Amino acid sequence: MISSNIAKRYARAFFGIAKEDRQYEKYYQELILFSSILSKNRNLRELLTNPVFNQAEKRAVIDSILQKIAVSDVTTNFLKLLVDKRRIGILPEIENCYRRLMDDALRTIRIDVRTAFPLSSEMSGKLQVRLEELTGRKVEMAVSEDVSLLGGIVVGVGDTLYDGSIKTQLNNIRNLLGEEI
Repeated sequence: MISSNIAKRYARAFFGIAKEDRQYEKYYQELILFSSILSKNRNLRELLTNPVFNQAEKRAVIDSILQKIAVSDVTTNFLKLLVDKRRIGILPEIENCYRRLMDDALRTIRIDVRTAFPLSSEMSGKLQVRLEELTGRKVEMAVSEDVSLLGGIVVGVGDTLYDGSIKTQLNNIRNLLGEEI
């Protein structure tokens, strides 16, 4: 809970800078890039989060990495600040908070769609247009196939789940019949 509040503060601060520069997505992509490097390299992650190593060593490692991946000065300074303040370990949380702030500013919503069968590009396009009409926002859909649904579709919009799967309908019928007996 505490690290979550700290992550929100750092994300809001970084987002404020991005808002001034009008570089929401660029800075977000740079955060993702560095975060993916950390997640893939366990030794690097341990070095940067371990208090045994001194800040000068950590700073030198960060400098060499950031020179190789060519991120903006703003993101470079932000990541160095996280290392200096010993907050680099909560970078994934900061990234998530920043993404929510960016989505709100850009009026974007991320929607998860599960289907029992692959969607054609035409059907996927129609679904996206309909969801944009319903939400009043630009929709970014993540579509996955889940054969356990038997048929139908399950759409997750934020905390709301719209379940139109045959599996759920059959379970509902089973529950109704069980109550009648």
